[in-house]
Amino acid sequence: MSSNLAGNSLDQARSFTFTNNSYTFSDQVSLKDPIDSYKFTLEGRSSFQLDLTDLSANADVQLIQDANGNGVLDQGEVIAASNRTGKKAESITTTLEAGTYYIQVNSTGKGKTQYELSVAAIPIDNAGNTLDAAWDIGEISANSPTISYSDCVGKSDSYDYYKFNISSTGDVSLSLKDLGADADMRLLNWQGENLAGSANIDNNDEFITSSLTAGTYYIEIYSYNNNQTFYNLHLSLTSPDSTALIQTSDQLNSVNNGNTTATRPTTANSNQQGTLRADTFIYTPNSTQTVFSGKGNIDFGSGGRDILDLSAFVSTQVRSFNYANSPNGGVIYDPGDSVARVFDAIAFSDGKQILFEGIDTIKFADTVINLSVTPNDPLFNKQWNLHMMDVQKAWRFTTGSNQVLIGIEDTGLAPDVNGYLHPDLRFTNNISSNYFDEYSSSSHGTLVQGTIAAASNNNIGIAGINWNSSVMQIDVIGSNPGDYSLADATQTLINWADSQNKPLVINLSLAGGYSPAFEQLVANNQNDVLFVIAAGNGNQNTISSPADLAKKYQNVIAVGASWGTQDYYGNAKTPGTRVDYPSQGIQWYGSNYGEGLTLMAPTEFTSTSASRNISELFYNKLDYSTNFNGTSAATANVTGVASLVWSANRNLTATQIRSILSTTAYDLGTPGYDTVYGYGVVNADAAVRRAIALSRVETTTV
Repeated sequence: MSSNLAGNSLDQARSFTFTNNSYTFSDQVSLKDPIDSYKFTLEGRSSFQLDLTDLSANADVQLIQDANGNGVLDQGEVIAASNRTGKKAESITTTLEAGTYYIQVNSTGKGKTQYELSVAAIPIDNAGNTLDAAWDIGEISANSPTISYSDCVGKSDSYDYYKFNISSTGDVSLSLKDLGADADMRLLNWQGENLAGSANIDNNDEFITSSLTAGTYYIEIYSYNNNQTFYNLHLSLTSPDSTALIQTSDQLNSVNNGNTTATRPTTANSNQQGTLRADTFIYTPNSTQTVFSGKGNIDFGSGGRDILDLSAFVSTQVRSFNYANSPNGGVIYDPGDSVARVFDAIAFSDGKQILFEGIDTIKFADTVINLSVTPNDPLFNKQWNLHMMDVQKAWRFTTGSNQVLIGIEDTGLAPDVNGYLHPDLRFTNNISSNYFDEYSSSSHGTLVQGTIAAASNNNIGIAGINWNSSVMQIDVIGSNPGDYSLADATQTLINWADSQNKPLVINLSLAGGYSPAFEQLVANNQNDVLFVIAAGNGNQNTISSPADLAKKYQNVIAVGASWGTQDYYGNAKTPGTRVDYPSQGIQWYGSNYGEGLTLMAPTEFTSTSASRNISELFYNKLDYSTNFNGTSAATANVTGVASLVWSANRNLTATQIRSILSTTAYDLGTPGYDTVYGYGVVNADAAVRRAIALSRVETTTV
């Protein structure tokens, strides 16, 4: 119920959207205010009903179509009207096509009258409610214009079905948009079996992209929990993408803009793996045990979730929930990659079991269970780098420990003119002769530390990967008087760790030579010191120094840089692929590759920043950068994740941390290790689960 909000002309009309079937407005018209105007848009053919009631004087109503799309009332645009005399109620009933319309309430005399305006628009259901009655789209061809349909689902019309044919292999893209409430979508084969699904929570858009062979397919759209909502369905087909990343052999899922499911024959065990996007795993009770592995979710910030879709079941059908983050909880399981880790478990009343990792949300018919940790930092939703590495899932187990130390060898942290450091940073020591490379207008060290360890869940800026471990930062960049050498800085950090008897992760987001003394420190500290080093930005088949030490020492990780969904200039990218600007005609940088490359991690993301005028000796702006780039940025990501893994199991050695990160990474390129992607994109959730599993067995051999 609303009042006194209607506009007095078409161009000032009060606009509303039919996310529900009907709306009611209260207002008034009079000699001084003779016209009230309302505006609405229909996405599809609908049955329309209007009632103007509770009149105390004469008023009329008109329904106007904006045929020109310009908001100007031209002759012939009035398509329906009700002009009854006196205080009689007015009414309009008609069928409307898709388009923009106006309602105009008019006072017809000198009297003032309140009124109640009720309007309803119910889509004329074109989509069938069963497979046999599915709306037949016909054959769609590659690269033809996108096909769109508008309809609604709800309590009285829970399911809509569409049928289409393709004559050759292609990549089908489906999207369900403009939802007013929660509705989900599935792609079915000609037998009605699930091929892929999207079941995001609330009114978030749904997406499916799947590679299909020639044949007949169905789209199923259904409301969650009988929610009533309009929707717009978009369907297109493109030729197969020959450049797409090849998935591993046991990823039997469709790769569908992240939303993924799989069908397998009935077996004693069924394993299904996800992608770096938001995946939907649809459970069908065909196996005694079903295992789901989410593998990163770059879409988390935009509402996409790695979802375990149990919407065919109510939560009371579950006999027990055995969560891995509870003391001694979960089930230690090897999903087939010879890397046993702790999985969450659901046991049903019929004895069947689900094991899962990397899941953000469980969706039952009667409830939704959110598992991932979402801090209150306002920029967290923009931190796609954390989401692609599944940090929000690893936080279920640990947000960092004060029994692990982090060292950063970089520029120092930058103060402003008043001597204050960035308000979103926390640090133990900032050993700096100068706070910046004299040739740079930004504080590289501020970007690095923010990524690893920004103060988190504090309602400020971003979230750091590690919330609790102490950090020491030492200035080694810029060749300024008083800067430390790599060897001296490393020795200082090791002395700090030794004094507290704690393991140490050292971040080196830099490239250049190193002394024999530095290498000796690497060689002598393979149990308690892990070195995470940038592979370099030369876009060449060789790893920069000192990252090339990863070829000799198992406590060194050489880190390459991976794209998200797009580059800094807005060009679309496949998540996880190696950064290579020259291949796009932009001579800037590319991530080095070659022998010794260990892991990949995101680049070009949001972090803390400090900038200055090049002539100033202090930083005049402490803010946030949306483009922390290069292998420097990727390295900071891996350091943060490594510190979480060590926090989950203090008894591990540095070489074991490297092994865990490598064996749990999301594999890219050639199956197994290769010199373009190393072992793949680091995954925090799987790595932490592996560390916890090792803490529960007698030996920690990996």
